[in-house]
Amino acid sequence: MTAEFTSIVADSRLGGQKWDRMIFGHFIEHFHTQIYGGLYEPGSPLSDDRGFRMDVIEAMRELKTPIMRWPGGNYVSDHHWYEAVGRDRIASYNKAWRVPEPNTFGTDEFIAWCKEVGCEPYICTNGGNGTAEEMSNWVEYCNGRYDTRYAMQRQQNGNQKPFGVKYWGIGNESYGDWQIGAKTVSEWGPYVAESAKMMRAVDEDIILSAAAVPDTEWTLALLRAAGRYLDLVSIHGYWDRLSQVENPSDYMTAIMQSENPGQMITQTRNVIGAAGFTGKVKIAFDEWNLRGWHHPDGTGDDKINARDLNDIPQTYTMADALFSASFLNACLRNGDVVTMANMAPSVNTRGPLYAHKNGVVKRTTFHTMKMYVDQVRELMIDARVDGPQLTHGGKSVARVDAIVSKDNAGTTVTLVNRDPSAAAGCRIVLDGQALQGEFTADILEGDSPDAFNSVEAPNAVVPRQAVLADQDGIYSIPPHALCMLHIPA
Repeated sequence: MTAEFTSIVADSRLGGQKWDRMIFGHFIEHFHTQIYGGLYEPGSPLSDDRGFRMDVIEAMRELKTPIMRWPGGNYVSDHHWYEAVGRDRIASYNKAWRVPEPNTFGTDEFIAWCKEVGCEPYICTNGGNGTAEEMSNWVEYCNGRYDTRYAMQRQQNGNQKPFGVKYWGIGNESYGDWQIGAKTVSEWGPYVAESAKMMRAVDEDIILSAAAVPDTEWTLALLRAAGRYLDLVSIHGYWDRLSQVENPSDYMTAIMQSENPGQMITQTRNVIGAAGFTGKVKIAFDEWNLRGWHHPDGTGDDKINARDLNDIPQTYTMADALFSASFLNACLRNGDVVTMANMAPSVNTRGPLYAHKNGVVKRTTFHTMKMYVDQVRELMIDARVDGPQLTHGGKSVARVDAIVSKDNAGTTVTLVNRDPSAAAGCRIVLDGQALQGEFTADILEGDSPDAFNSVEAPNAVVPRQAVLADQDGIYSIPPHALCMLHIPA
């Protein structure tokens, strides 16, 4: 164990911050095998009669998935919802991903899938080549209560009762020139305002987000034009950029990105405040993952087939698991303003689940998500964390990241030891008392920082239970490990 230790000081007597379980949300897109061959595979012996992969559904239930964002992502900037409802569907060519889209998994299938999982649907609308009218008609199709055109179309498609979709988003990364129908700063705010106005004219109770970025110019203009209609601004983050070249960063290079999500949240919080919407507009970090998706430019089969490289199992190591823990810590610390986050995606590509023809593999990030879902308690207690830094390539992050959560049954101290090779000493002071004695813990670690799960070795990285005892008031946390330390009330 290193001679230096990290000090964690928290005092629940000062109160705590409630947080929203939507922070443990998910995202799925019509990209490569996420939908087709992922969660939806008609004809598979693992699928039900609707084509839903039941092993995927069981895994998503295991994660207690609170919300699923769909259908994109870049895909939605050229998706027209009416092409993927009803009996007579015709394949379309999606210009965002440059592939045919069969349209066999559309709104009705998505809603049914969410009901099976037990999660809220979150529909992202086409803010690219779509229109305000098209978005509001989609709301009518899903939520319309009267015998009007699109509500009746839903009924004719076998769904008499409104779906009651609560969460809606306007556009995806509409600021980027990689989007179909990208907008300028001056265009985006008025476009969102008109779209939101028409969507709320159909259902005033929806919770509505719009594509934003932690940038004063873009988001300040958006909020000044449309903030009165919005509940959330949508921001995205991928930190290991791999779109053109699939060369994933090594453990230390990746782990140096661990504090960037918190910086993005702070920047976005400040813009919301500058616009005068503090407490009124919150943050949906509704696409996030350490690693960006690989999709080299071009339309040739070699470019499309290169997307298979996203599923190489050894990519998803303890770096991914611990980055994800650090991301969730940043959201939970900022639970007053971050009320949703959606891991991107859930299945295949960079997701916590890899669905193959014979079953699923739970990647390292699956176990991180499950530990947080199951073990973080209802109140986040403000914690001061002081300790040594971990340095690599001219960058540095705290060696140990920590949060403290509490409920009537006790306290959980969540500790992320980012050091690849050395145990970390932690001194923990709760409500003025230094922690001593033995406590149960759940620990996620690997036999190396590069450990991963695969079809051949699906349980190479799984959580274990342990009892941790202090040594002169210092608790030792294994290297490259996530540790949940439980202190009963």
